[in-house]
Amino acid sequence: MQVVLLEDVKTLGKKGDIVKANDGYARNFLIPKNLGVEATPANLAKLKQQKAHEAKVAAEQLAEAKQLSDSLSGKVLQMKAKVGEGGRLFGAIASKEVAQAIKTQLGLDVDKKKIILPEPIKTLGKHEISIRLHKDVLAKLNVEVAEG
Repeated sequence: MQVVLLEDVKTLGKKGDIVKANDGYARNFLIPKNLGVEATPANLAKLKQQKAHEAKVAAEQLAEAKQLSDSLSGKVLQMKAKVGEGGRLFGAIASKEVAQAIKTQLGLDVDKKKIILPEPIKTLGKHEISIRLHKDVLAKLNVEVAEG
């Protein structure tokens, strides 16, 4: 029996795949637990429409991420921090503070989880950071830390 999977099934495949399953397995397990539906022409048309919608949404998200990347790239954030001996900061500047600075200085909302800092900023000067806006879009941003 041909089955369209509605969820990932460990032994069969991923969501949206059309797989061949034993009749008993499909009727007694997959269909009652809403893990799959029989591959009828109506269900296949519904699946095709659903995949087209997902592709359209993904393309819109990619375009939005590229636009945000263009507006972020090359910008410089000015941040002030208290400094101790040797130019080292009291504490550190983490992704949360960088996200807040982007919001206040540039007027853009960026999730702090998307900001890639290998380690928190602990020194004065210019630092280049990356922001993962989409799986295919990476923006570079300069952060200038001054004594304040």
